[in-house]
Amino acid sequence: MKRTALARSAVYCPAEPAGRAQVHARRLANGMQVIVWPVHHIPNVALNLWVRAGSRNERPGITGLAHFFEHMMFNGTRARAPGEFDRLMEAQGGANNAFTSDDVTVYEDWFPASALELVLALEADRVANLAFAPELIESERGVVASERRLRVEDNNHGLLAEQVQAAAFTTHPYRFPTIGWPEDIRAWRLEDLQRFHRTYYAPNNLTLTLAGDVDPDEALELVRRYFGPIAAQAPPAPVAEREPPQLAERRVRMRRKVQTPLVQCAYKAPAAADERASAIHLLMSVLMEGDASRLHRALVEERRLAIEVGGHWQEGFDPGLLWVSLTLPQDTDPDHALTVLDAQLARVIAEGVTQAELERARNLAMVGFWKRLATIDGKAHLLGEYAIFHNRWAELFDAPARLAAVSREELRATAATIFVANRRTVGILASSGATAGAGR
Repeated sequence: MKRTALARSAVYCPAEPAGRAQVHARRLANGMQVIVWPVHHIPNVALNLWVRAGSRNERPGITGLAHFFEHMMFNGTRARAPGEFDRLMEAQGGANNAFTSDDVTVYEDWFPASALELVLALEADRVANLAFAPELIESERGVVASERRLRVEDNNHGLLAEQVQAAAFTTHPYRFPTIGWPEDIRAWRLEDLQRFHRTYYAPNNLTLTLAGDVDPDEALELVRRYFGPIAAQAPPAPVAEREPPQLAERRVRMRRKVQTPLVQCAYKAPAAADERASAIHLLMSVLMEGDASRLHRALVEERRLAIEVGGHWQEGFDPGLLWVSLTLPQDTDPDHALTVLDAQLARVIAEGVTQAELERARNLAMVGFWKRLATIDGKAHLLGEYAIFHNRWAELFDAPARLAAVSREELRATAATIFVANRRTVGILASSGATAGAGR
């Protein structure tokens, strides 16, 4: 008897994350947004304080101020000495961190549930009463300058990326480096710092997220007690600059004493809230995530033109950049590697991706999403991420369904709209016996 294979079809219906009904969101009278997700699996709490302030909110002369406050916020208040924030939190078993981007500055705390009131008191104190001691300002100015030398001036990837980003934007403040230009770091004045803090650290410009072993009503009452008395300020001026359409490719070419040449392509890309966001994430995964990704297989394993392939999408309030980066073996011609990269991207636009590539990317995205959501830290961050960049924290619960709905044709169409040579800036760092400057 002849055996025949039966084709099966199934519709993948991802489960919606549990917890939507448990999340409590309020806005204080002073405009501060508070979102609480009670999770009682472990007796800990994760807190994120989101400040809508990044290099996007700066101008020539004060670039780097948002990042500078990431340092200053740990340097004492009118009531507490420098270092006391860390000492008090760590004495209760807590820890903290912070980061700054083009769009936001985020302060992160992790601590036992019993320390909730202490941590809220500490956070409110440094928002309301940050100290501006001249000696501390000068000390942190030196720390930031040293960090800039380490991360940018002495780092080939960082230096090239800074020059590429500056060339990619002609008008929008995304052209400023988050860490700031050296001349501006040296020139900040006390009144610049005070004005920036008063404007952007006002409660009506903040979102606080809590996830963990808390009672929502009690947590919201504690937030009101400590943050409620802080007066609202006039809203920050909106970012009025709009980047004009890019009509021609721009290039930055640098030479340095390097063993591994670099190629960086920064394509103009949509803002974080764009409806194509899920397709962009899956496309990036198909192309660059892991050893099975298309560009890794083509450029690293098959052609051996690259040592490493990487990239990321700068998801911000405004249209930004999608980066594709190549680290090349010594003596490899960067222009040839760029030609091969272009051919691979053109193939995606012409032929699309395979169903297997799409399913792999979807699985990776689902695993990453559920892994983040499994922790209170991930919950606190996702609440803030969706509240800030998507204007609705509840959208995070729809993420699996949006990923499941993306088709191969959507990936092909997304590639066709983003990977356009006339809308990119290319950076090339080649090896030389002497250092050369950057040029467009």
